[in-house]
Amino acid sequence: MAKTKTTAAPALWTPGDWNAFFGFGTNILVNMLVLTGLLRFVLKMPDAIVFGRILPAMGLMMCLSTFYYAYLAYSLAKKTGRTDVCALPSGISVPHMFIVTFVIMLPITISTGDPIKGWEAGLVWVFFQSFILMIGGFIAPIIRKITPRAALLGTLAGVSIAFISMRPALEMFMTPVIGLTCFAIILVSWFGGYKYPKGIPAGLVAIGVGMLIAWGSTLFGLNIGGVSVAGVGAAFANFGFSVPLPAFGHVFSGFDYLAIILVTAIPYGIYDLVEAMDNVESAEAAGDTYPTTRVLTADGVVSLIGCLMGNPFINAVYIGHPGWKAMGGRIGYSAATGLMVIVLSWFGVISLMLAIVPVVAISPILLYIGMLICAQAFQTTPREHAPAIALAITPHLAAWATVLLSGALGAAGMNFGAQHAPDFVGKMAQNGVLAHGLELMGGGSILVGLVLGAIGVFVIEKKFANAAGFALAGAVLTYFGFMHGEAIGIGKGFGVQPQITLAYLIVAGFLFALSRQPAEARVPKAAVPAE
Repeated sequence: MAKTKTTAAPALWTPGDWNAFFGFGTNILVNMLVLTGLLRFVLKMPDAIVFGRILPAMGLMMCLSTFYYAYLAYSLAKKTGRTDVCALPSGISVPHMFIVTFVIMLPITISTGDPIKGWEAGLVWVFFQSFILMIGGFIAPIIRKITPRAALLGTLAGVSIAFISMRPALEMFMTPVIGLTCFAIILVSWFGGYKYPKGIPAGLVAIGVGMLIAWGSTLFGLNIGGVSVAGVGAAFANFGFSVPLPAFGHVFSGFDYLAIILVTAIPYGIYDLVEAMDNVESAEAAGDTYPTTRVLTADGVVSLIGCLMGNPFINAVYIGHPGWKAMGGRIGYSAATGLMVIVLSWFGVISLMLAIVPVVAISPILLYIGMLICAQAFQTTPREHAPAIALAITPHLAAWATVLLSGALGAAGMNFGAQHAPDFVGKMAQNGVLAHGLELMGGGSILVGLVLGAIGVFVIEKKFANAAGFALAGAVLTYFGFMHGEAIGIGKGFGVQPQITLAYLIVAGFLFALSRQPAEARVPKAAVPAE
């Protein structure tokens, strides 16, 4: 994409912002709908708390975040004179939305019989996550400097394929009349460059067609898309106006569960650092360079504000900047999304939107973003680094399979994991399902992908000392359970996963030994084993 420059003040809104707003706005809407469902139907949280406390606080946090990133984009555009600067997307961290719900809030809710206690524990979890982000913001630039782009973008590609693309793709084929039709509408515009009449955004066309099919099928009794008049009527019951109120007392009450909370807050705080670095790197690869420290600090500050007002979900820079930029998004789409979130969360509109719009009509947008992010990892890095990117993707496939297997067994009333049911896990292995292997490889997948990807890049470049350094980092992270582990600790002094730790140490020693050999003795980059 050519970089155009101007001496005029940056435009706050461009025609392309409509595309990005409808695409990103629907992404945010879907996340808010899922989050509301978790609160109401999984945690059994009272509607007074969901619609009166949590959603208004979440809306405030997300509005502050999107406005700040719009400001950063405006500043970058003004500084460089470019007209193609795109703001970083941000919102509720989707993986952590499920983690804090099922790992922190739900167990405490069940053990105490009080969903308010679960809410308070979630607030403390975000409280600690926020400070980890703020402190880590000063370390992250150093990590970015020493880590190859292919490793950063490779592990991001794994996230995009496994956790962004797959679920929407499955939903599309479960309701293909809407899903595939809307996908075709998006593909011909965003991939093929086709312009719809009067410049109507492709995302809006897709949602409109999806609604038309869904409501038309309901009219004829087919019920494709799951919408109904009764559902719309029930949604009006949650209308009202609620502003965020301080929740300091609830935050400090949650400290009673500090030991449980820190087990996940610390490692996932570190994962947040890596994920944010990946996304900043992704934006830079697309032409927009943002300061990593300011980005992470901003995420930490707005998350802390949201927490103190009652929101138990952390804010994060999203994957997808190149996608929104390719749609024409610049500065305005980010701020407009912040205003939309305020309307949705302060006026109780979310349940009405869920009743009107079939979710499957939005799924193709998320699949498109996942496709674009994965493609970027290969397109913006040296061609010879492609095997390292593929290596960085694999832990995320293991993590995704682990989530599916865990959910399937949970639905059957069984605990998942070798530590819970070793006999059953053994029987699965005999039938080709290596459940324990999935747990080990997928544990801490963001860090695992980054470490393996970096080792791969440096081996390809014959920089064996650098590769040894990342293997050593893998050993340390594995020893303490940040990678390949089930919990943070030291595992009776031998590490959480002692065998994997030892394996990384052996790899580090081997690579370091290679680095000490004369250059002419090393295996050429393009060498292929003889058959």
